[in-house]
Amino acid sequence: MGETSNSGLLSIAAFPAQSSRLDRRVWLVLLSLYVAQAIPVYLVAAALPPIFRSRGIDLVSIGSIGILMLPWILKFLWAPYVDRFHVGALGRRRSWIVPMQLVSVAVILFLSTIYPEDNLGVFFPVLMLLALCAATQDIATDGYAVEHLPKEQQPLGNAIQGGSVAAGVLIGGSLTLFVYDAEGWPVALKTAAILSALCLLPILFVSESIGLRKRAEETRPVPSLRAFVKRPHALALLGFALVFRLPEGLVKGMEQAFLVDQGFSLSQIGLISGGAAACVGLGGSAVAVVVIKSFGLRSFFWTIGLSRTLCFAGYAAFAWQVFGVSESSFAVLIGLSAFNTFIRYMELVGLYTAFMRFASLDQAGTDFTFLSCSNLLVYMIGSMAAGVIGQAFGFSFLFSLAVGLSVVSILIAMRCLPWSISQPENQKT
Repeated sequence: MGETSNSGLLSIAAFPAQSSRLDRRVWLVLLSLYVAQAIPVYLVAAALPPIFRSRGIDLVSIGSIGILMLPWILKFLWAPYVDRFHVGALGRRRSWIVPMQLVSVAVILFLSTIYPEDNLGVFFPVLMLLALCAATQDIATDGYAVEHLPKEQQPLGNAIQGGSVAAGVLIGGSLTLFVYDAEGWPVALKTAAILSALCLLPILFVSESIGLRKRAEETRPVPSLRAFVKRPHALALLGFALVFRLPEGLVKGMEQAFLVDQGFSLSQIGLISGGAAACVGLGGSAVAVVVIKSFGLRSFFWTIGLSRTLCFAGYAAFAWQVFGVSESSFAVLIGLSAFNTFIRYMELVGLYTAFMRFASLDQAGTDFTFLSCSNLLVYMIGSMAAGVIGQAFGFSFLFSLAVGLSVVSILIAMRCLPWSISQPENQKT
């Protein structure tokens, strides 16, 4: 979705006039779909690392959870097929969303019958299947979002997605940790599976045609990655997506293991991560909408980069024991975790707004997926490297490295961000 007439993208002006208000049923479907897929994702990303650590699994194995992001990195390879093919009776997006979610639920139920420390050889392949299903489902869900959200609603829509992520952290992460502490492994995973399945209900009863944006042309070009790459500014935005999140995996991949080593219980970690997601994270999403609308994406990303660097410096200072060991120092660590969550939720709104502005309605899932995959690539590499670096050199070196990379990545990324999608609304031509 282009910003100017010479961008080479489909112009919003080429579409029939649409109301800026979106049918509430579309908002409900978007919310439920992102929650449905967020529960399995954050079961793995937020609950499993501290559970693994508490069961005596080493940091290298915990860091290896980052390999499960591989389907999210590679999903651009099959995104065009998700855009092209569907079962007519089910609908274009529902044909992929429903089967993938049902397989994900089945996988979680299977995992509830085995224990990680005794079955790591089985665990990781099964978790990879779960990641593959969630990544494929995400292609269809993002395609639905692009196809239903007018440009003026995109920041709010991505804030809704941020809220859904918060719900996924609360249910898949925090609630799983609470239930695990109280009832054990099988009950915790079965609870997550049931709640994830229930989130499918809205998409089953709301027609995909409700709120669907209309294209000016009736013919639809065949979706392809080549069509994305040939678009003006595509490679620049791809470079931005590849570089911007370069240091984040180093911190986020080891954050919860670090909390365990600092003496926090799993319930406390669940309360910290869940409370931050529900309160601070949602606040960050809301603030992001206001900042993007008022100042544009360029000023927004500079602010995120600076804030992120300061936060990582705080983690490094704590790991170097600058704050000492006391109740007040633990409060500082909790504050750092909350600040990190606030920044990340703001960042997601900005990143997805940029990707959505660039995506064409002719291949909404493909364009958005290609950018989001690139964005996740360095995050996955950082998460995997974090375990090895942390095990070999300690948390203090790891977090210090993240500070340096944060400065470098923001300087490079901002040179790549296209001006055509990053200006405030009142400055666009």
